[in-house]
Amino acid sequence: MTSFTVNFKQKRRLSLVCIALSAMGFVGLAQAQTTSIVVSSTTSTEQSGLFAHLLPAFKQATGIDTKVVALGTGQALDMARRGDADVVFVHDQAAEEKFVAEGFGLKRMPVMYNDFVLIGPKADPAQTKGTDIVAALTKLAAGNVPFVSRGDKSGTHAAELRFWKMTGSDAQGTGYKACGCGMGPALNIAASTGAYVLADRGTWLNFKNRADLTVLVEGDKRLFNQYGVMVVNPAKHPHVKLEAGQKFADWVTSAAGQASIASYKIGGEQLFFPNAGQ
Repeated sequence: MTSFTVNFKQKRRLSLVCIALSAMGFVGLAQAQTTSIVVSSTTSTEQSGLFAHLLPAFKQATGIDTKVVALGTGQALDMARRGDADVVFVHDQAAEEKFVAEGFGLKRMPVMYNDFVLIGPKADPAQTKGTDIVAALTKLAAGNVPFVSRGDKSGTHAAELRFWKMTGSDAQGTGYKACGCGMGPALNIAASTGAYVLADRGTWLNFKNRADLTVLVEGDKRLFNQYGVMVVNPAKHPHVKLEAGQKFADWVTSAAGQASIASYKIGGEQLFFPNAGQ
């Protein structure tokens, strides 16, 4: 056999090996690129700073990248209904249970809670200060003072509407304005206009532009604010990343995830309280 033939065979074998390695590298790259999920969640989890604290720990534990799309709870659920998210992390239990009952979510798992608070100017012209949210809203409607509603079908907006209904009146006062915006922008409007606003405590604690605003109503058991997580059902949307999405749901409800949630504080104050499995 000539040296030419040997060299040719060696080069051909080397070329085949290179092609195989390149193909393996391409597959590996493709797999790495698919290790990511989309979580549709609320503006409160995003604007409170929780995800910035939580996601690096989740990435370290699982290697999965997470893209959060922060919307009002209603919009977050609708996004998942369209198949544009792998996981939903929101705070309107009735809407979440409906989402699962309709077959869009596999299972609703409680994750954590905090509470809603009524924010308003320190002078409190409507004299709302106390622990009764329904009495406070009744005074706001009667006093016709400025009130900013998110008006965006979010979990906070849904809670606010429940509280208004409890007053037994359809009247919300002439000062009632819906902004159709997230919690941060609603707080900014309230700060700049001296208005009252219902907020989740997490976003309030992380809010910097407080001006003359303060917490006026808190401690009412009806202000309890529960968050849940659900993986989108692949029977509705086969492209959903079920395995990676389930890892996210399992991690935030695991001992490690719950500890990470509990450790998130601002000024020494805990923003969310884990309660998975309860």
